[in-house]
Amino acid sequence: MTQEELKELKADKVVDARGMACPGPLLEAKKAVTSVAVGAVMEVLSSDEGTNNDIPMWAKKMQYEFLGVVEDAGFWRLFVRKAK
Repeated sequence: MTQEELKELKADKVVDARGMACPGPLLEAKKAVTSVAVGAVMEVLSSDEGTNNDIPMWAKKMQYEFLGVVEDAGFWRLFVRKAK
């Protein structure tokens, strides 16, 4: 997806992990994804730069679709589609 498409994407579930240090955002995402339907999109908000590596690697391992990341004012928005 393009940056513009990601900016306009409305996630089905938003996980606000801003202010948490690694591995907090990843752990919050792992907990939250259990309540996300297959095919739905989860957005993770994180101020920890390491999340930009952690979430895509986790998504690939879990066979979810990592849609991309958007940098916002002081944090990142990462998008994952639950594929199974």
